[in-house]
Amino acid sequence: MTRALIAALLALSLTGCGYVAKSKLNPFNWFGRSEQREAITLPAEGTDTRALAAQVTDMQVEPYSAGAIIRATGLMPTQGWWDAELVARPLDENGVLVYDFRVFPPVGETPTGAPQTREVTVAVSISPQKLDGVREIVVQGETNARSSRR
Repeated sequence: MTRALIAALLALSLTGCGYVAKSKLNPFNWFGRSEQREAITLPAEGTDTRALAAQVTDMQVEPYSAGAIIRATGLMPTQGWWDAELVARPLDENGVLVYDFRVFPPVGETPTGAPQTREVTVAVSISPQKLDGVREIVVQGETNARSSRR
């Protein structure tokens, strides 16, 4: 009798989960895995003199209690690149939020090295208010971009 009662209560409680599973309240359906896409050609904005990362190799959007964290890894042509940052562009009318992966080149000559020694990882936090209306997040490099959609 107890097993039947527990099974019935479990079945009733799970029937209401359909709405939550598809809603924006569920952090697990915020953004999927990132996908490779072509670089977006946008005019330069602001006075940031840093170069775009040569290639964006990985990008993830991870939910946490105060919004989401966007983490991206870029592959540089040589070692020694520094002061990396994801610089946000204004949200467009289609709900696409674009970040430029900006980084300063090395001060002097540096070796090329193995690809693992040329990787630069950077992250930025986004509040839930800024995520309202965002359907896609794009991290832009010089030769490619990676995107994650809701």
